[in-house]
Amino acid sequence: MTSAREIAAAVRSGASTAVEAVTAALARIERVDPVLCAFAEVWEEAALRGARTVDERIAAGEHLPLAGVPIGVKGRRGLRGAGPLIAAGCVPVGATAVPGPGTAWQTWGLGRYGRTVNPWRYDRTPGGSSAGSAAAVAAGLVPLATGSDGAGSVRIPAAWCGVVGLKATNGRLPSADRTGLAAPGVLTRCVADAEAYWRVLAGPAETAETTGTAGTPGGRERRTPTALWSADLGFADPDPEPVVLARAAARRLADAGAVRLLPPGRPLRLEDPGPAWLALRGGGDLGTAARVRAVNDRRLGALFRRADLLLTPTTPCAAHGHDGPGDRYSTALTWAFNLSGHPALSLPAGLGRDGCPVGLQLVAAPGREELLLAVAGSARC
Repeated sequence: MTSAREIAAAVRSGASTAVEAVTAALARIERVDPVLCAFAEVWEEAALRGARTVDERIAAGEHLPLAGVPIGVKGRRGLRGAGPLIAAGCVPVGATAVPGPGTAWQTWGLGRYGRTVNPWRYDRTPGGSSAGSAAAVAAGLVPLATGSDGAGSVRIPAAWCGVVGLKATNGRLPSADRTGLAAPGVLTRCVADAEAYWRVLAGPAETAETTGTAGTPGGRERRTPTALWSADLGFADPDPEPVVLARAAARRLADAGAVRLLPPGRPLRLEDPGPAWLALRGGGDLGTAARVRAVNDRRLGALFRRADLLLTPTTPCAAHGHDGPGDRYSTALTWAFNLSGHPALSLPAGLGRDGCPVGLQLVAAPGREELLLAVAGSARC
């Protein structure tokens, strides 16, 4: 699968056209989606019109950073947040699958042909709720798809489908979620494409930061970012295999010189964010929610004064079957950072014994998406 950056470079140079790129994506979707069920809708006519418009803009001399890149947008309302991507030259080809009616759990998707399957194993879920976006990117139908993350809805499917998933700092980009728990995000096959997405969405003034020192904008006195590892955040009970694979991925980052792992020291112990998250989402005990949020914010603040990054497994378990997750919340290691608002990224960490991917989660201080991308970019994914 050609990356988004490669497609855009070819279209800008005249080596290819947006119409060719979009036509190829539509052909892939027609061939694969009856099995994958990653798309709820495919907009063939509108996509080809959009591609022709991109080619006309290129011919007129416009510089489009993502010229001709076919993308999926999360859900039938996904176009609402895709304006900056379209302005940058992306062409939406369809609405990706999200959970349908009739279930209380969000780790699945319902496409136009049926339930969305995990490209690695059809008897497993891709995760959710950005299910179709993750599956479409992992299967190479499109190089980039949008998502939204209210409890892990970008990072969980990214981990289970073996792709990159970035959740922005809460409140940094527009979101329709009134609780403030959800933030926009993106799913890509490579970190460079996630970085291209971020540069478009955040704008040049917001992406001037480099890795730099902790709390030092602009990258002055560059040094290797420091990172702390936590297998469970102090409250979760993850399965051994995702922990082992994520820990090995963290060591690979350190071996590549991308991070410097700090000695464990006193372990991070957050309060379980579940009751607070559920209270904010469903109108429960807001006093408890405020207490949990204040405690966790204080502890995370202390951590990020000591280190640049926090590394954890993305999920506490492997991808489950289509009959549901049972009593295990796949959000155990992700929704703390929806409550706190920190940006986070899931990076492929390897395959479990069942043949399905798991992820390594990188968390940074608010506003430091560039640091996440810079560190993750040193890994091959």
